[in-house]
Amino acid sequence: MTLLITIFAAVAVTVKWYNRKNDDMRLGSLALMYWGASLMWFVDAIAEYIELEAEFFTPGAADMLNDSFLGLSVVALGLVIWVIRLLVADPKGVVKKMFTGSKNAADAEIEKE
Repeated sequence: MTLLITIFAAVAVTVKWYNRKNDDMRLGSLALMYWGASLMWFVDAIAEYIELEAEFFTPGAADMLNDSFLGLSVVALGLVIWVIRLLVADPKGVVKKMFTGSKNAADAEIEKE
């Protein structure tokens, strides 16, 4: 389940990244994180299959639930890292404007009206 969840997340982010208008959101780094996690879980699945053989394809309900929680945790952690990286890079200058209090001309015109 962990492998499937991370692959679905990687495919979804990659499709969104491929259809982007611009790269302000830095989706490429998020896609790479998810593809790296998918590769890691794939290697883990191969190692587990070598160890368990036929039992690998008949997991228990508790094992599937634990793997699902782990997969969702990996996706959530990837999103947290991506958001922090996006806030630090601040490609649109939103965080800088928030802390400095500076406004551009368009914002000043809107407030005058």
